[in-house]
Amino acid sequence: MKKNRLLFFLPYLLWIGLFVIAPLVLILGYSLTDAHSHLTLQNFAAFFSGDTFLRMMANSFWYALLITFFCLLVSYPAALALTRLKNQQFWLMLIILPTWINLLLKAYAFIGIFSRSGMVNQFLGLFGIGPVGIMFTDFAFIFVATYIEIPFMVMPIYNSLKEIDPALLSASSDLGASFWQTFRYVIWPLSWPGVESGIQAIFIPSLSLFMLTRLIGGNRVITLGTAVEEYFLTTMNWNMGATIGVILIALMLIVMLLTSRKQHKKEIEL
Repeated sequence: MKKNRLLFFLPYLLWIGLFVIAPLVLILGYSLTDAHSHLTLQNFAAFFSGDTFLRMMANSFWYALLITFFCLLVSYPAALALTRLKNQQFWLMLIILPTWINLLLKAYAFIGIFSRSGMVNQFLGLFGIGPVGIMFTDFAFIFVATYIEIPFMVMPIYNSLKEIDPALLSASSDLGASFWQTFRYVIWPLSWPGVESGIQAIFIPSLSLFMLTRLIGGNRVITLGTAVEEYFLTTMNWNMGATIGVILIALMLIVMLLTSRKQHKKEIEL
């Protein structure tokens, strides 16, 4: 039996070893060496001693925080409304449907929408406004990134809301609680695991965005993901690119640990 179990696990272990562990070891090896393959910590010293890299790290956190905030702002009411609609599977499919479209195609679609001759400026032209330069701005980048990542926030929140026992909501109403009291003390705490999962699903990938920063944000939006792309594909300094990648992975793990802390239960008086 143990041999059979090992055979079942073998493909999984090979996959993890070849496509997860091996690339991480390779990146770590590049980050700890120089161009002549000599062991050194100079790459890390250059990262933390220069204002440029620290500014990129701050930008990455700031943009990821804004994208996560706006995703939550849109997704939670949408998920809450979705739980009260008929034909929920149909509406859920409409929310998931955009994720089936290639990210590059969606980015180019927004380039056409936000361009000076695009739909937005054509609409503003009806009121004598424009053309307005929307492309290559922080607004355009955050808007497009939020739009693309909203389904990944809606799904976990929706699942958490569906798991709430309706009897708890009825009990809250019977005890005289208003909708906002019910939301604050019942719905929000019980849906927090979904919110937490949604934050992880949005914030962590947003730290390393690079394609949208180029296509939508132009050169104005500079993040650690952009720096990794630059060092690997343009300057060909793989050692520094790997160093930034290792630091980015470390930041993602820290965020994951912070958002996965178990919340202590406490009694709340209505």
